[in-house]
Amino acid sequence: MKRNMSQWVEGLKQAPVKTAMPILSFPSIQLLEIGVRDLISDSDLQAMGMKAVADRTDSCASVSMMDLSVEAEAFGSTIRFSDDEVPTVIGHIIENEEQVEQLEIPKVGAGRTGLYIEALEKACRLITDRPVLAGVIGPFSLAGRLLDVSEAMLYCYDDPDMVHALLAKITRFLVDYIKAYQAVGANGVVIAEPLAGLLTPALNEEFSVAYVREIVEQVQTDEFAVIYHNCGGGTPKMVDEIMTIGAMAYHFGNAIDMAEMVKLIPSDTVVMGNLDPAGLFKNGTPKAIREATLHLLEQCHTHSNFIISSGCDIPPLSSWDNIDAFFQAVADFYQTKTS
Repeated sequence: MKRNMSQWVEGLKQAPVKTAMPILSFPSIQLLEIGVRDLISDSDLQAMGMKAVADRTDSCASVSMMDLSVEAEAFGSTIRFSDDEVPTVIGHIIENEEQVEQLEIPKVGAGRTGLYIEALEKACRLITDRPVLAGVIGPFSLAGRLLDVSEAMLYCYDDPDMVHALLAKITRFLVDYIKAYQAVGANGVVIAEPLAGLLTPALNEEFSVAYVREIVEQVQTDEFAVIYHNCGGGTPKMVDEIMTIGAMAYHFGNAIDMAEMVKLIPSDTVVMGNLDPAGLFKNGTPKAIREATLHLLEQCHTHSNFIISSGCDIPPLSSWDNIDAFFQAVADFYQTKTS
C-alpha cells in the first residue's frame, strides 16, 4: 500500500518508543522449514517468508531478500548456490575497457530479477501494517563483482575511465530495476554499498557516492524512500561525502563505533545500525545479544534519529532465539525509559 515515506521517516525520529529495523529476511527459511535454494527460486516462498518475519516481529519495516548476487547474475556472472548460505558470485566477467563497451545492460527481468520483483509485489499484498522495502546492491559493489573485488580497487587508480564506463551502465540498470520495484508497490529500497567502505573518501565520492546520488535523484519521492547501507570500517571518515547522497536514512555496519558515528550524522537524518549479524545473531546467545542490544541503546538512544538494527544482513541460519531476544530487549529498553 502507498505511504508517505517522508512522514514515516519523520515519525521514526519523533516516536518516544522506537521499534527496530534489522536487515532480516533470510532467517525466514527456518520459519518456512525450507532451504535458501528454495527461497531464492520461488516468489511465493519469498513473500511468505517476509510475511512470516513480519508476523513474528514488530520491526518498523519489512525488508526483502538482501541477495547481492541477483544483479551480477543479470549481467552474466556465475553464481554459487547452497541450501544454508546466501548466494555468492564466482569469478569475474570484466577485465578491460573493450569488454565494458561490449557489455549489454540487462533488461529488468533478466536472471532472477523478475522473480524478486514478483516476490516483492506479492509481499506488498500480504504485509500492510508497515512499509515494505526492496533490497538492491549499490553501483560500486556491483562493479566489484563484475571486475573482481580486488581488481576493482586497483582499476580506480590504473584505469578510472573503464570503471566510470562500467558504473554508468550499472547505474542505468539499477535505476530501471528500482523503478520496477516502485511500480509493483514497494515503499522504498535499501541500497547496499559495502565495497565502497574500503575506498578513500575521495575515491568513494568519485566512484560510489556520485552514482548512488544519481540513483536517489531519479527514484526517491515522498512515497518512495531510499535507505543507504555501507558496512565498511572507513565510513566515519566519509560522512561528509555520504550525506550528499540525499537518502532518507542511512544504515551502517558493525565495523564502526555507532556511538561515535551517530554524533557525526545530522540530527534531522535517520541513522540505523549496528549489532554484529554473525557474531551475535548467528553465533551468539540470547543473553549476549540482549546485553549488546541494551548497551547500544543506552549509548545511542538520546539521539532521537537513531534506530537500532543489525549491522548487515542477518545470516540464514541465525538462531531465532537470538532474534527474538533482540526484539524483546528493544521493547524492554523503551518500556523502562518511558514508564
